[in-house]
Amino acid sequence: METGRGRVHVWRPAGRAEDLRAAGDCGSAAAGHPKPPAADHPGIAGGSPALLAVLLGITFLGTVSNNVLNVPLATITRDLAAPVSRGVLVVSAFVLVLASAMPVTGWVGDRIGPRRVLAVALTVMTAGLIAAAFAPDLWTLVACRAVQGLAGAAIPPSVMGTLSSRFGRGHRARVMSGWAAANGAGQAAGPPLGGLLASTLGWRWIFVVLAVLAGLLLLAALRVLPRIPARVVPLHRSGAILLTTGTALIMTAATAVPQRGVPALADVGLAAAGAIALGAFAVTSARHHSPLIRPGLIVESRFLRSGVAAFAQMFCLSAVLVTVPLYLVGSLGRSVAIAGAVVFALPATMAVLAPAAGLLCERASPRWTLRSGLLVLVAASLALGEILARHGSSMLVLAPVLMAVGVGVALVQTPAAAGATQSPAATAGAALGLYNMVRFAGSAIGAAWVALTYPRAALLLLFAGCAVMAGVGLLASFAGKDPTWPQPGATEPDPGADEAGLVSAV
Repeated sequence: METGRGRVHVWRPAGRAEDLRAAGDCGSAAAGHPKPPAADHPGIAGGSPALLAVLLGITFLGTVSNNVLNVPLATITRDLAAPVSRGVLVVSAFVLVLASAMPVTGWVGDRIGPRRVLAVALTVMTAGLIAAAFAPDLWTLVACRAVQGLAGAAIPPSVMGTLSSRFGRGHRARVMSGWAAANGAGQAAGPPLGGLLASTLGWRWIFVVLAVLAGLLLLAALRVLPRIPARVVPLHRSGAILLTTGTALIMTAATAVPQRGVPALADVGLAAAGAIALGAFAVTSARHHSPLIRPGLIVESRFLRSGVAAFAQMFCLSAVLVTVPLYLVGSLGRSVAIAGAVVFALPATMAVLAPAAGLLCERASPRWTLRSGLLVLVAASLALGEILARHGSSMLVLAPVLMAVGVGVALVQTPAAAGATQSPAATAGAALGLYNMVRFAGSAIGAAWVALTYPRAALLLLFAGCAVMAGVGLLASFAGKDPTWPQPGATEPDPGADEAGLVSAV
């Protein structure tokens, strides 16, 4: 079918499904469709600076929306006459919906095109933010945050898919380092921005400011986002339901861990039910002719090692960002302002070093960059646990260790994201959604690990758990053969053609 405004681009298999699998499950393999010809992707290596700026701005908005309420949460619950234990739902509702919906929103991006998905997501995000600014009670605010999380779920897979399709492989690491920097900037800006606005104008103004930003990004997106052809990708409904339900149950179990009054048996039951649903998803997907995500693509070495590394990196990042403020304020009696200033060193380092990580991937080895970051996370986690276990109170000692954690995260985030976008699964929006779902699951489980161990267990044990998780990511990085990174200007190879001697990412 001819491609044009308002039309859908369709391509059909040239042979049987067996032939497609023999070819390496390339293209839209998750749906059983072959990759479209390269001519269908004009400008694949020619993304504009304006396009990059808008996509990174949208990424920044999604990250800020996730953590902007962490600091003023106590003020919000007090104003709404709600207990703090319930107020946590204002934060967790966003993350729960965000992570659970990502694979499906990735599929929607394939089905109607990333430009439309991002436009709808920004519209829904703006409406959810405006409604939250006028929320009369806690449950209305929680519902608004869930709507914001649903809008945010569409952002990572559509942004990563657009970056992947519009910028050539020789520039991929540099582009993904910009994506990582936008995430780091959002992590750094969210808590202080929320605290500043809440203390000066009131917490409702947080949503007003973010709504204005979302509206401006919507106008810019409509102006510069390309019209990438949509694809006729069937929806495997049972697979989508099982994956979404399983993820939601596990994320709910992780969220419920720190909640007093929730029986441990209930947490275990939720986690077990989620694991059963995910197992059923794997079985039904393996048997279905057109699954949401083909299981073979998930365990393919590039996608697998990128996903495990991203999970480990987010686990460590979340555990550090939750534990250190608790220690500084609760154990040492430092002010919230001082704790925030010290912790700010971590995400700021992430944002500043992300471009350097991209250059390192291009000029050295992407997988050795990844391994170096994981090794730094192992060492920094152990060092941080030793310092806090000895009740270290010197900010001059603590800040450099937090910066080391930021270095490790920066060195992992860029090559992991680039590796995921260059794997055979990258042509399926649902798979990119799954990759980002894994990232946020790592963050949620890292926070749950803190809830299980702090302050009951030794801090050294808490951060030893982070070191072990980073070590698992390091071991996973040895799966598959070592790749080489394409140089800028190199011909765009098929992401599923490593066997033919073509280059690949981490």
